[in-house]
Amino acid sequence: MWTSNLAVPAAFAATYLVWGGTYLAVTVALDSIPPFLLMGSRSIAGGGLLLVAAWSANRTFDGRTAARAAACGLLLFVGCHGTLAYAQQRVPSGLAAVLLATIPFWIALIGAVLPGGHRPEWRQFVMLGLGLTGVALIVMGEGKGAAGAIGTMDLGLLLASALSWAVGSVLTERWSPPDREIAFSGHALLSGGLVLVAMSIGFGELGRFDISQVSGIGVGAWLYLTLAGTILAFVSYIWLLKRVPAPLAATYTFVNPVIALLLGWMVLGETFGVAMMIGALLVVVSIGGLLYSRAAAKPAR
Repeated sequence: MWTSNLAVPAAFAATYLVWGGTYLAVTVALDSIPPFLLMGSRSIAGGGLLLVAAWSANRTFDGRTAARAAACGLLLFVGCHGTLAYAQQRVPSGLAAVLLATIPFWIALIGAVLPGGHRPEWRQFVMLGLGLTGVALIVMGEGKGAAGAIGTMDLGLLLASALSWAVGSVLTERWSPPDREIAFSGHALLSGGLVLVAMSIGFGELGRFDISQVSGIGVGAWLYLTLAGTILAFVSYIWLLKRVPAPLAATYTFVNPVIALLLGWMVLGETFGVAMMIGALLVVVSIGGLLYSRAAAKPAR
């Protein structure tokens, strides 16, 4: 069992590193698996495994909480992942990453207006701004910063995707019962995954999918997305939401592009530009500032 001193850093490491690696895994998996089917199948598999684990450990909960978990699953996986997959058929992944990096801002704003929500200080908003600027510089350094001929509807869909994840995160923070993170995550994943598979059928993906064409590396990517990205990282994120402010838990959206950049350098031999290095530095400063402000606030409280 994790100690209290190690649990939070370990959970942050899971969301930062594992979800950062999903960029590469998704790229590999999409070569042979359609997007809605990919996201839906990994969610169903991961959610099913988590529910079995929760049931065997007698960590289930009542029907009302299960319904709340299902609502969060629709916001997190259909409203965010499903919308993102639909928009990314036309939108460059770099621009999508920048717009999804607005998630901590949405969470902070929601917390500022909701009764009993977290009200970030102005210093935290400055740190969030630094992180978002860093992500934008990284994407511009890759040559993907221009919107080009992207339609207003797609840009709106991506912002709606980020907002959906933010609302789902805030509700999860409020609704998930203590020590029931595994069961809550399983219900959320299974509910969202079932709807995503239904969307896959509706868009004709399932009819075009040929399992015999899935490569060995594609299977490995799917397993990574399911076991590491869906189970380990998502449960860690749900666990973090109960123990740190939601905008801080959502800073993985700043770090993931940096991790993806490092993986591209190590695996694909991609090079660093000046803008990318400055952007990565700003992300590090942003996360460090947010962590410091949280640590400094504890003695005051």
